[in-house]
Formats: sequence, structure tokens, C-alpha cells
Amino acid sequence: MRPSGRRADELRPVRIQRRYTKHAEGSVLVEFGDTHVLCTASVEERVPAFLKETGRGWVTAEYGMLPRSTNTRTEREASRGKQSGRTQEIQRLIGRSLRAVIDLAALGPRTVQLDCDVLQADGGTRTAAITGSFVALHDACTWLRERGVLRERPIRDLVAAVSVGIHQGVPVLDLDYAEDSACGCDMNIVMTGAGNFVELQGTAEGEAFARAELDQLLALAERGIRELFAHQRRALGIG
Repeated sequence: MRPSGRRADELRPVRIQRRYTKHAEGSVLVEFGDTHVLCTASVEERVPAFLKETGRGWVTAEYGMLPRSTNTRTEREASRGKQSGRTQEIQRLIGRSLRAVIDLAALGPRTVQLDCDVLQADGGTRTAAITGSFVALHDACTWLRERGVLRERPIRDLVAAVSVGIHQGVPVLDLDYAEDSACGCDMNIVMTGAGNFVELQGTAEGEAFARAELDQLLALAERGIRELFAHQRRALGIG
């Protein structure tokens, strides 16, 4: 039995609330159980220097955890003067995941900046951030289309992410903190609606895992991500 009482192949309760804040072109509060992440999308009419004069746009992300998103207060990274390696890794992952499903040429010479702020953490903050950020990005692109800025839809597919791991010898889906902190193996998997992989991050802690276990974990992740796609579609009102 998992600490949460869930089945091995069961996601935590998922909730995606659109238009959560007033000013951003796209804003989503995404909940994976007790993990809550606010994802906002801001449109800026500029691009990084390496994209100037190319006509192509850019999608990028920033990620951060509020000081009391965890059970003890964590000092703000801004007060320390630099981001941690973990933070930089996660925000790069979010950006790569979103760019995998958007046509940057169709987006045109502008940037969509995703800000992912962890309000409450109970494991899986990066996977929740990716899943919610896609919905916020979709809304930002819709905002641009409604204003006649874009001639075609730049988003080509869905993208979502979930964690899997081996807890007490059993492959399980969507780790909460109690499982993540005690797992012998944990992975974060990002997939597109077409069933292709954007990224697989997997590590064994202590005992290595076998190829058969890897196959089980991938199958669990694919099943979970299909469910997350259904949540995204319902939130966006698309088929």
C-alpha cells in the first residue's frame, strides 16, 4: 500500500484552473494533490539577441518556490543573490518541454515567458509546472490570435509530464513527497500528445533498476500522461 492509499497506477487528484490571475495573457493554477503551482504566461514583443532578424519567436520559463511552500521556510533565492542549480535545471526543462510543441516561426518575433511559482510542494513540482504551463501557453497564444497578431496557431501538440518511481520494490505513478524521498529509483517523463518523448530523467538511489522495471515505469508514465492530456483538454474545452 502506498502512503497515500493510492493504487500503483493512480494519479493524485488533478485540478487545472484557468484565468487564475487578472493581468497575465495566460494564467493557470495546477494542482497535483497537495502540490500547487501557479503558471503565468506573459507575451513580450521582443526576442533574445540570438533570434533577432530571424522572424522566429521564443518560449522560455522561470521557476521558483515560495519560502513556505515546504514544511520549513526556505530562503528566497533572490535574497541569496543567485539561483540554485536545481532551479536552473527545472526552468530549462520547462522551457524545452514547451518549445517541443510550438512552431516558433508561426509565433513570430515575440517571447512568451512562463513563470512557475510553487505555492505548495508535495513532490512533482516540475511535472505539475510543465503540465500547467502548457495550458497557460495555449491561452496566451489564443490571446494573440484573438487580437489578429497571429495568422496561424503556433501550438502543434499537447505536452505534459509526470513522475514515476520504484517504491518499496513496486513501480508507482506520480510520486508525492513521502514516496519521492524514499524511492530507490525516480524518473520524470515528458511526452507529447503524439506519444513521443521530450525528456526522460531517471536516477537510481542505492540499487540499480533493471530494463524490465524501466519498461514498467515507461508504461505507467504513458498511462498517467494520457490522463493528464484529458485534464488539459477539459480545461481548455478542446476535443
